[in-house]
Amino acid sequence: MRKMNRKGLTLIELLIVVLILAALAAIAIPRITASATTAKANACKTNVDLINSQIEMYYSSAGTWPALTDVTGDPNYFPDGAPLCPFATTYGPLGTNHHIPEHVH
Repeated sequence: MRKMNRKGLTLIELLIVVLILAALAAIAIPRITASATTAKANACKTNVDLINSQIEMYYSSAGTWPALTDVTGDPNYFPDGAPLCPFATTYGPLGTNHHIPEHVH
């Protein structure tokens, strides 16, 4: 009996590999997009907390509650510019407690 010298993959083997990769992608892609949305929401919450802490710092140094633009436009509080919401919404207005309320995304 002669041994066949086999090189490469058959069409069936190639189709099985493609199906396995498609199944893995179907599982992974929704998890990745959900993780990105969660990360954006957490970044937004952190930005709100940061702005509110800078408002508190302004109040402790000036003795009066600032307008939002007094804090976000001052390079002493935000040298790199005011933080932006990852969902492209604006922060504000200040609530009755002189803080920015949490965003719900």
